[in-house]
Amino acid sequence: MSRHKGRNLRFQPAGGEKPVAIPVGKKQTLKIERLSHDGRGIAFCESKTWFVTGALVDEQVVARVLNARSKVVEANAEKIEQASPLRQVPKCQYFSQCGGCTLQHMSNAQQLSLKQKGLAEQLQRAGVEPKEWAPSLESTSWAYRRRARIAVKWDDKQGLQVGFRQAASNAIVAVEQCLVLQDDLQQVFPFIVQCLKALYKPRSIGHVEVFSGTHIALLVRLTAPLAEQDYVALRELAQQQNLQLWWQDQGLAYPDKAESTLGFSLPTWNLTLAWRPGDFVQVNDQINQQMIEQALTWLAPKKNEYVLDLFCGLGNFSLPLAKQVAQVVGVEGVPAMVERAKQNAQSNQLNNVQFYHADLNQPLVAHSWAKQKFAGALLDPPREGALETVKYLAKLAVERIVYVSCNPATLARDAAALEQCGYKMIRCAVMDMFPQTAHVEAMALFERT
Repeated sequence: MSRHKGRNLRFQPAGGEKPVAIPVGKKQTLKIERLSHDGRGIAFCESKTWFVTGALVDEQVVARVLNARSKVVEANAEKIEQASPLRQVPKCQYFSQCGGCTLQHMSNAQQLSLKQKGLAEQLQRAGVEPKEWAPSLESTSWAYRRRARIAVKWDDKQGLQVGFRQAASNAIVAVEQCLVLQDDLQQVFPFIVQCLKALYKPRSIGHVEVFSGTHIALLVRLTAPLAEQDYVALRELAQQQNLQLWWQDQGLAYPDKAESTLGFSLPTWNLTLAWRPGDFVQVNDQINQQMIEQALTWLAPKKNEYVLDLFCGLGNFSLPLAKQVAQVVGVEGVPAMVERAKQNAQSNQLNNVQFYHADLNQPLVAHSWAKQKFAGALLDPPREGALETVKYLAKLAVERIVYVSCNPATLARDAAALEQCGYKMIRCAVMDMFPQTAHVEAMALFERT
């Protein structure tokens, strides 16, 4: 506020009155009018837009405020006063607390429809329209995750809390089971929780991770050394539950037993890929295998062709591709994963694939591999997308491009750039990598016109 000299008058700053702050925890009755792209109900009240987790269109709900800023309020549906006929009973007992699987109140068909609609809207805003929408790739809607990070936090009153993060909070929801983990991980999960809670010095644990592949693995991330008896307890757990035990302190993860190896299989192509905690790997094995098969089908590589695989990781696409073409060049930004990809090619006796390290967010013209002639290219970038990369692919005049995306917004941006360079989106499909969540993955095929 400013005060006028000599008149003792107060004046409001430009822009009118300051909006009244809504306190966290306040409850408000709302009528839901539509859904946002991430599945939250949208309501309007007191000149503010409310985004309500756990609500459906046409429902009347009592919502509790999680966060409020300016004209936007984020809330959680505490009570459903008038339910939609489309509402489903959530399968998980932690649904209203855990911030993970936020769409359990929707059917699988509703979830897929929401994801495809959100993707289509992003493309339309960018001026892109695929010639064809292919059927969505689907897996089992439960017990699909082969990898998960489990949160661990010490509380002086409650002891060690083990579980997953609460929605819009750093608080941990203590869980005894997680229904989206693969069955083999669900079986060992309670024993892991029990062991962690019984440790003498659990404050030294930052988090733990579980992974199911060629073996079931448990990674323990340490912020300080454990008490000796705790090392003994965790090793006994690993022996009893037939787990591979891995550690991580300040550097890279390493196995408790030096001879331990970890990986995952691609049976359709008779491949096994080595993997270490910290490496990127798709969490849904069923979708991963369907995704590779669809990518290769859409790319339609010929025996005599050279293909480029960008953001190639461990060789998830590169190695299956190498079984169908003359030559594959895989490029990755993480040096450790480049070395792992080379080892995977060698262990699978594939000699027609080369791997290189490069920052794919920078111009690629200086790299010798980037000057070759490629008939097809495949890319699987992180959420930031691959704007520089797709522009360079256009300069190379690559005939066919398959783009695997984990972010519809950057896919739409990059697709618009490709179309400006003379490509057309021929086909697009949603891949339901994370059922019960609003996360959208997609695949698109571009052809040079």
